[in-house]
Amino acid sequence: MRIWLKNTDGSSIGRVDARDDVFGAPPNSALVHQVVIGHLANRRQGTAQTKTRAEVSGGGRKPRPQKGTGQARAGSTRSPVWVGGGTTFGPRTRSYRQRTPKRMRRLAIVTVLSEKVRNGDLVIVENLELGENKTKHLAEVLRNLEVEAPALIVLDEMNSSVIKAARNIERIRTLPISLLNTLDLVNCGKIIMTVDAVRKAEEIWGGARSKSRRTSSSVAA
Repeated sequence: MRIWLKNTDGSSIGRVDARDDVFGAPPNSALVHQVVIGHLANRRQGTAQTKTRAEVSGGGRKPRPQKGTGQARAGSTRSPVWVGGGTTFGPRTRSYRQRTPKRMRRLAIVTVLSEKVRNGDLVIVENLELGENKTKHLAEVLRNLEVEAPALIVLDEMNSSVIKAARNIERIRTLPISLLNTLDLVNCGKIIMTVDAVRKAEEIWGGARSKSRRTSSSVAA
């Protein structure tokens, strides 16, 4: 497929050839949903911990006689109904981790990228070389490209000048293509990619769908 290529001044300078298996994949919302849920689950620390009545200190003796006081029967001051008592069904330290196969993660990224292309939310630029590490220069480029926050700038590698210029713009993130993930793609409105980033994306994720098809066909046989 062919996608419009733009300059930093916002003018179109032609079209760039892109692989259909990376930027033209069919929709698959169920796959994207599963990968995003797994990503969010893996971010949870799972370190919340409460004490049960067996773990709270104190409460060794019966607080009052069983009968004769007119008050409710109580065997310990560390019961969950008492102030300072243990917690019933409180959070415990656990792992929320979900295993998401690498092929699913790759296909989810390809699916979201393709959806961005269909919606016109992927902007490919020739390069993002800034004269100075100034936020106003990058803000001018974003205005020329008609890109508003939230947006994601994807580079082929770490570029300190673009990172420094973008960090003062609210809800504008920069990522190298090697760290791109489904959650960041879903949370952003538009994506700005350089031509080098497009080529690297094709190198990383190209052919992922055909590999899965070959695997499934061999298993069926």
